[in-house]
Amino acid sequence: MTRRPLRVVLAGEKRQLQTAGGIFSPDGVDKGTVILLNEAPPPATEGNLLDIGCGWGPVALTLALRSPAATIYAVDVNERSIELTRDNAKALGLDNVHASTPDAVDPSLRFNTIWSNPPIRVGKSELHSILLMWLPRLAHNGNAYLVVQKNLGSDSLQRWLAAELGEQFPEAGFTVVRASTNKAFRILKVTRTKP
Repeated sequence: MTRRPLRVVLAGEKRQLQTAGGIFSPDGVDKGTVILLNEAPPPATEGNLLDIGCGWGPVALTLALRSPAATIYAVDVNERSIELTRDNAKALGLDNVHASTPDAVDPSLRFNTIWSNPPIRVGKSELHSILLMWLPRLAHNGNAYLVVQKNLGSDSLQRWLAAELGEQFPEAGFTVVRASTNKAFRILKVTRTKP
């Protein structure tokens, strides 16, 4: 994997990181992720936090910088992404970031905060299975914030999540609302209201 330097602003400061081809948004922080990082409320200050589809790490690194007492899990199916996230966390001195494939995460873990720019382009059925793998693992009163382009189906995804989570996990009391709208993107908020 050929790496190259990447200068970006994360958590309000310029950071010197690394990137490579063959991953999502290799040349910087994509528009949707910028909106998520700027508009989602502050993450939980402790406990377990999750970034679904970490790429080179902008979401996971921001969670770690903002919540140094929390444990950050960054998952991706792309080994390059996992390596880059690990190395970028190391470069920033963040030892609270654990990057891995999804199946390497202990299935009993619960998450206080989930932030994701989910991989919409993998197709509807794959996206749905990814979200149904992770969202039910929110802790009681935990929140997930998902940034989705309007023209890539944010409104239909919101309706689907509300119906599916309500039907499959009625005991969890999931709510799904639109937290904000920013030009071409919406941020969806999923909350687990019951233990």
